[in-house]
Amino acid sequence: MHSLPFTAEPSSTDAVERDSTAGDVPALPSPASGADRAPGDFDVIIAGCGPTGAMLAAELRLHEVRVLVLERETEPVSFVRIVGLHIRSIELMAMRGLLERIRERGRQRPAGAYLAGIDKPAPAGLDSRYAYLLGIPQPVIVQLLEEHAIELGAQVRRGCAVAGFVQDDDGVTVELADGEQLRTRYLVGCDGARSTVRKLLGVGFPGEPARTETLMGEMSVGVSQEEVAAKLAEVGETNRQFQLRPFGAGVYSVVVPAAGVSDRAEPPTLEDFAQQLRAVAGTDFGVHSPRWLSRFGDATRLAERYRVGRVLLAGDAAHIHPPAGGQGLNLGVQDAVNLGWKLAAQIRGRAPETLLDTYQAERHPVAEGVLDHTRAQMELFSTEPGPRAVRRLLTELMDFDEVNRYLIEKVTAIGIRYDFGEGSDLLGRRLHDIDVKQGNLYGLLHRGRGLLLDRTERLTVGGWADRVDHLADPTAALDLPGVLLRPDGHVAWVGDDQQDLDDHLYRWFGRPN
Repeated sequence: MHSLPFTAEPSSTDAVERDSTAGDVPALPSPASGADRAPGDFDVIIAGCGPTGAMLAAELRLHEVRVLVLERETEPVSFVRIVGLHIRSIELMAMRGLLERIRERGRQRPAGAYLAGIDKPAPAGLDSRYAYLLGIPQPVIVQLLEEHAIELGAQVRRGCAVAGFVQDDDGVTVELADGEQLRTRYLVGCDGARSTVRKLLGVGFPGEPARTETLMGEMSVGVSQEEVAAKLAEVGETNRQFQLRPFGAGVYSVVVPAAGVSDRAEPPTLEDFAQQLRAVAGTDFGVHSPRWLSRFGDATRLAERYRVGRVLLAGDAAHIHPPAGGQGLNLGVQDAVNLGWKLAAQIRGRAPETLLDTYQAERHPVAEGVLDHTRAQMELFSTEPGPRAVRRLLTELMDFDEVNRYLIEKVTAIGIRYDFGEGSDLLGRRLHDIDVKQGNLYGLLHRGRGLLLDRTERLTVGGWADRVDHLADPTAALDLPGVLLRPDGHVAWVGDDQQDLDDHLYRWFGRPN
């Protein structure tokens, strides 16, 4: 049994009140007891109950997969850090009937200023009903996703850390830190940047270590808002990483460069913030009464592989990068939605031979792009003359609609196109939430099934009806005869030929009944 003397990065949640507006979440049977299986056996064990792990658990339960989520932390985190859901992640929440309960707990803000804080509004007419940023405390979004997974039948155990595992042809034996052993068919590491699962698996994590570090927190200040604004305008001309953003009642979000690179496992102190504020701005603004304090570095790494046999990686366990553009949580949630239906199909014996391999084939290049994008943004924060000149040039270029649109679509992930081969320009892209006769398209995707949108009224899903829904609607707001959507909302086929459709149903959903 493999074991290592370290722990993974925490991925905990914070307690919140139960939201009664759960959205349109389908009722599912409770986890199958499996009379032919020993108690404690599972189809999938997920290490880590952060946003990625919780979302993946819910996606698997939509297909009645027996899921256990192991969370190392026994208690929720004590700080409330605000994160932003980008357009594509908001769309995914709408697709699963979760958006209303999440939106009620967040703050809707205009899309824009995603690229290194360059203050440009989003271009008009972005291809989405949900063209905004949704700010929400990270503990709240994690708790809501965890509640969603539990409602669907997932089991979550706190205070349980993966210490080792051994995989064989039939499954994985997982050893916990207390010596307990569990048996599962698949193990997924969603256990953060210091992933125990990734290290035990022996997967390389190449990239660059942190070269710089930034302090970030929320705290009260002892000076007027006018004084803060004046100093911010003065220092911000040369130091783009220095920020004080008011929340009201004298509370500010504070971001300031650190003096060096420290152990991220050690939280900074209020005095650390005061010292760095004095060094950068010449004043500590009388900061006091911190709500939470943290630090982040610019380490950038990508796992060489997302899968080894029956063990897979997702979220920060597979990729880490600076938080420029706020893409980290979004990238992990999108990993989960891409993987969930594929792994469920594999477990239920319905997956085409290569389906599970498409998880890495699709998501690894996306992560590569995000890492490069955040590398570029970190350069744009530099106070050196060269990067400052590039920033000024890019700021001018973003006045061109096409440039601004391209960059916004890249950061918010609505510009992703998976390589499904030759065909319509829509092939491989996600389909935005169009109007259909039953309301809106995403309202039909809550169960995590495929969907045939048929404007010809001549097509059929035939023997795939147990996993693919069919909507015959000549009035659908789409200028195409027929579109096959995967459960993650990406277009798998476009056309009007039944035989061609059957071939693609087989490719993505396996053999018909």
